[in-house]
Amino acid sequence: MEDILKNLNSAQKEAVTNYKGPSLVIAGAGSGKTRVLTYRIAYLLLQGVKPYNILALTFTNKAATEMKERIAQMVGEESARHLWMGTFHSIFARILRKEHKAAGYSKNFSIYDTVDSKNLIKKIIKEFNLDDKTYKTFEVMKRISKAKNNLVTWKSYCKNAQLIKQDEKARRPKICDIYRTYALRCKKADAMDFDDLLLNINILFRDHPEILAKYQKKFKYILVDEYQDTNFAQYLIVKKIGEMHQNVCVVGDDAQSIYSFRGAKVENILNFKNDYKDYNLFKLEQNYRSTQTIVDAANSMIRKNANQIQKDVFSKQDKGEKIEVLDSQTDAEEAFNIAHSIADSINNNGNDYKDFAILYRTNAQSRKFEEALRKLNLPYKVYGGIGFYQRKEIKDLLAYFRLGMNFNDEEALLRVINFPARGIGKTTLSKITSYAQSNDLTIWEVLDSIGTLKIDLNKATREKLKKFTELIKQFSEILQQSDAYDAAMTIASRSGILKEYEEMSTIQDESKYENLQELLNGVKDFVDNYEEEDLPTLSEFMENVSLMTNADLEDEEDRNKITIMTMHSAKGLEFNTVFLAGIEEGLFPSMRSVTSEKDLEEERRLFYVALTRAEKKAVISFARFRYKWGTNTPSSPSRFIEDIESEYMDFPVEIEKEPVNEPPKEKDPLSPVFVAANSSRKLKQIGRKEKTAISSPQKSEEYDGKLKEGIIVEHQRFGRGKIVSLEGAMPNSKATILFDKHGQKQLLLKFAKLKIIS
Repeated sequence: MEDILKNLNSAQKEAVTNYKGPSLVIAGAGSGKTRVLTYRIAYLLLQGVKPYNILALTFTNKAATEMKERIAQMVGEESARHLWMGTFHSIFARILRKEHKAAGYSKNFSIYDTVDSKNLIKKIIKEFNLDDKTYKTFEVMKRISKAKNNLVTWKSYCKNAQLIKQDEKARRPKICDIYRTYALRCKKADAMDFDDLLLNINILFRDHPEILAKYQKKFKYILVDEYQDTNFAQYLIVKKIGEMHQNVCVVGDDAQSIYSFRGAKVENILNFKNDYKDYNLFKLEQNYRSTQTIVDAANSMIRKNANQIQKDVFSKQDKGEKIEVLDSQTDAEEAFNIAHSIADSINNNGNDYKDFAILYRTNAQSRKFEEALRKLNLPYKVYGGIGFYQRKEIKDLLAYFRLGMNFNDEEALLRVINFPARGIGKTTLSKITSYAQSNDLTIWEVLDSIGTLKIDLNKATREKLKKFTELIKQFSEILQQSDAYDAAMTIASRSGILKEYEEMSTIQDESKYENLQELLNGVKDFVDNYEEEDLPTLSEFMENVSLMTNADLEDEEDRNKITIMTMHSAKGLEFNTVFLAGIEEGLFPSMRSVTSEKDLEEERRLFYVALTRAEKKAVISFARFRYKWGTNTPSSPSRFIEDIESEYMDFPVEIEKEPVNEPPKEKDPLSPVFVAANSSRKLKQIGRKEKTAISSPQKSEEYDGKLKEGIIVEHQRFGRGKIVSLEGAMPNSKATILFDKHGQKQLLLKFAKLKIIS
C-alpha cells in the first residue's frame, strides 16, 4: 500500500486515503489533480472495493484512457478493466443502451454529432421558409442546447411564457417550432444528439425510480473530474446517483471554470458544501508545472475575483523570468513580433516547435498568426480545426456503418443513398421525403415498400432504390455476424466507397483514400486490443467514435509544431512558452462581459487558465490598433494586465513618447508594407484612463535626397539590405529593399528608420 502512496505529497496523500463520505478536492493549476483522482481509484481497489462499484466521470476519452492505463499498472489489468470510467456522455450512452426499452429507443440508436445536428436544423429552418440570417443555424442550435442542458424539453419550452417572450424579443418566435420538429425528427430517426444523452438519462431516472435505485446501489463510489465544468444536467445526475451512499468525490478548481457558454455552472463547485453538509475539503496548492513568478503572478491576478474558494497556490520550481509585456503598434505587427520571437528562441536556445503556444480570445485572431508563421516557414497546427472523424470521406463510410445499425438514421441515409452515384437524384429524394412526411413515415419505411407505394417514380428508379435497400439490409446482417474489422472492410468494399476514392487521381483525393485506410486500421486496432470476452462489434467501435472530442484526436505528426488556439481550448494543456495575444479592452475582457461582474470574473478566470499553461515563460501581448470590421481601431491594454502585481512583470525603461492621433495606414507588416516603428516595444506603465502613446516615427524629410536605388541600408529588424526601387512623394514615399536574410520587402520610409551604410 505504501508503494503507491510514496509518490504523493502530504496534501495529495490525504485526498487519496480519506475516501469515505463526500469529498471536495480543490486542485490549483498544475497541482496533480489527475494524479490524485487516479491514485484514489487505485487506493479504493486495493481496499477491496469492487471495480464495478466505482463510477469515474471525465470530460475526455483521452483522460479516461490514460487514467485507466495508469490504474492497471498499479493494481492489475483485471481490476482496471471492469471500472465504469469514461466521459459523462459515453457512460450514460452505455446506460441508455442497457435501458433502451424504458428510454423509448432501440438498442442501436444513433448518436448525432454536431454536423448531423447542424444539417438537420438547417434543413428544418429551410422547410419553414425562415430567414436564415435571423435564424442562424448555430444560434438556434445553441438555444436548443441550452434548453436541454437545463432539462427543458421541447414540450416544456413551448409552454414557458418567459422563453417564448425572449425569442419574440430576439425576433425569433419560431424557435419553439424548430425545437419541437428537431426533437420529433431525432426521435423518429431513433437518434440522440450529445445533449439528449444527458437529458434522457435524467428523464429515465425521473420516470423509472427502480432503474435509478439499481444504479444508486451499484455505484458505491462516484468520482468526478473537472467538476467546475459540469452543467445542471450533469450536476443533477451525479447528485441523484450518489444519494444512497454519499461517497461522492469531486475534483476541480473554481478558478478554472471557463465554460459558462456551454452551460457549465461554477456554482456547482462553489455550493458543494450546501449539497453535502458533512463533506471533507482537500486543497492541492503546490503547482508542479510553472515557475514561482508565473504562479505568483497568476495568484495576484485571480485574487481580484470575489466569488472563489480561497487557496494559496505555490511553486517550488525556479523563480524564473518575469512576464514580458509586448506592445505592438498593430495587430499584424503583433503577429510578426511573436513569430520572430519564436524563431529567435528556436535558433538561439534550441527549443522545439512544440514548446510554444499562441493563445487568443477568439478564433478570428488566428489568421494573422498563421500568416506570420507561414512567412517564416515555422510549422504550426491550429487546435480545433477539422478533426479526422469530421472529414468528408470518413463521414461517408461511417454513415454506411450507422445506417446498417439503424435503418431510420435519416442523416446517414441521405448522405449515402447516392454516394457513390447510383442514379438517385435530388428530384427522387424530394418525392420520397415529401411522401414520408405527409404519411408520418420514416424515409426508410418508404424505401422498404417502394414497390407498392403510389409515388410518381418510374420502374428504373424504383429498381435502383430497391437495390440500395437490399444492400443496406445485407450490411445489417454482416454487422451481426462479423467482428468490427471484417464488417468494416466488407461494407467499405461493397458500398463502392473504397473504389470511388481509389480511382480519384488528384493528390488531395489520394489523401482521402489514405484516410479511409487509416480508419480501417483504427477498426483493426480496436479488434486487436479488445479486452471483453464477447465479439468486438462495429457498433461498439462506433460508440467510441461518436463520442470523441477534439482533445482525443491529436495526430502523432502534429506533435512537434507550434500550437495556436483559443484560450478555452488550451485548458488542461501545458507548454514551455506561452504567448497571450490580443490582451486589450473590448477583446479580452470581451465587450459583452464588462457590464456584468459575474461575466467579468469568468473572463478573469480564463486569463488565469491561459497564464498558467506556461511552464517557463509567459509573454502578454497587445496592439495599439486592431482591424475591426475593416476599420483600423485604437485599442488600449486590458485591465487584466493591471491586475497582475508589477513586481512580476517585465517593463523596460520608458522611452520618449509623443501622442498618436491617427492610426497607421499600413494594414500588414508582412506584405507589402511593414510598420517598423518600435516593433518590439514593451510597456512600462499601463493606465486605462491615461492616453497611450508610442515613440515618434522617423521624419521622412530626413531621407529627402539621401536615399537612392542601389545603396546599402540597415533596418533595425531586417538587418542589411539593398534598395531596389523608390516610389511615391514625401511624406508617403516607399522603398523596396532586398534584405540579405529576409528577402524583398516594401517599407514606408516615415516609419522605417533606415540607417544608410553605403
